[in-house]
Amino acid sequence: MEKPHFRAALLHPRYWFTWTLFGIWYLVAQLPYRWQIAMGRTLGGLMLRFADDRRQIAERNLALCFPELSPVERVQLLQRNFASNGIALMEAGMAWFRSPRWLRRRFTIEGLEHLQEPQSQGQGVVLMAMHFTTLEMGAAFMSMSHSVDGMYRPHKNPVYDYMQRKGRERHSEESNVLQRKDVRGMLRALQRGRAVWYAPDQDYGIKQGVFAPLFGVPAATVTGTSRFARVGRAKVVPYTVTRLEDKGIYQVKVFPAIDEIPSGDEYQDAVQVNQFVEARMRENPSQYMWVHRRFKTRPEGEESFYPPRKKRRKKRKK
Repeated sequence: MEKPHFRAALLHPRYWFTWTLFGIWYLVAQLPYRWQIAMGRTLGGLMLRFADDRRQIAERNLALCFPELSPVERVQLLQRNFASNGIALMEAGMAWFRSPRWLRRRFTIEGLEHLQEPQSQGQGVVLMAMHFTTLEMGAAFMSMSHSVDGMYRPHKNPVYDYMQRKGRERHSEESNVLQRKDVRGMLRALQRGRAVWYAPDQDYGIKQGVFAPLFGVPAATVTGTSRFARVGRAKVVPYTVTRLEDKGIYQVKVFPAIDEIPSGDEYQDAVQVNQFVEARMRENPSQYMWVHRRFKTRPEGEESFYPPRKKRRKKRKK
């Protein structure tokens, strides 16, 4: 995709409120780091109290994945997790609006050689990410450390879409953006030896996936990781980003390539992906995005784990 360009249409009055919110977000992002963390925690507490749907989803996920915890322990984990989700909103502002100099002081990175080595030999890399609440900061840190192409889903609000892309792409002029549905574009990038960001840890249905165990629960798991590695002749290299609040920094860790992928068996590859993801979730459960319906697709005959979505009322035409 071409780089985002400002258009006069984005100044239409119907977008003024969005611009105002971004102005406030920009100003908040300039506040001292610890102030923003405190604000994020407060926001997370409000979400826990008033976002009933998301709270119920997170509660169900934690019950499924951590049955060994007592009810009190799960409540405590839920509270920490919602605080982390609130902080994530602050972190998106930091990633998009703070200076590169400020951001560089906020992270350490280890294992970058695992990403560099295959590319030095002309081989592409599926940079396997996971949906932790540090996602936006992690994307910024990786882009500042290495040229990475990203998968992207356009936002319905064109102002938000423009600002999101500007914020994400400003850290590397060499990086390209690929629409999430642009499978051919991703394969071409991998075949050219590029590193492409890809997160396979959410439920995208079973049409392009298989049921593979996650915490012992059958979970719809996309087989894209396996196919991209096979057709793109690429290595699968995972990475994580951990928020170290007491130190005010983030730890980026790039892991060795998962050489077992592709194995020729997409189910076994999906099992490998889920085993790796589960291990990282167990290491840092409070910072994972449990508010998503990770187990929404069920095998035939199984009931949904989650309460039905509330239907939005349609506006009456005058």
